[in-house]
Amino acid sequence: MPDDVLAGHLQELRRGTVVMAALATLSRPTYGYALLETLADAGFAVDANTLYPLLRRLEKQGLLTSEWNTEESRPRKFYRVSPDGQSLLESLLAEWQELHASIEKLR
Repeated sequence: MPDDVLAGHLQELRRGTVVMAALATLSRPTYGYALLETLADAGFAVDANTLYPLLRRLEKQGLLTSEWNTEESRPRKFYRVSPDGQSLLESLLAEWQELHASIEKLR
């Protein structure tokens, strides 16, 4: 199988899980760049051009809250999962586990 075929399917799989990864990580306030690093350190590399629009969309949906920290030399916007975001994460994780179990039955 060509590498580009695998890469394309892996990208689709990760695209579907980036919301879960972000919500799971944001149980404590984190700014965007630190979130990128945390996800990458966990083996879940996400491009900044993907993450920042996602954070704005999740905030608009009420799944994240944000707050500016202007105490440091450079202002940073910190994001944190909201109660609705936590509820969504739990639902998505339950569905993810069910899908995984179903796939395991098919193997």
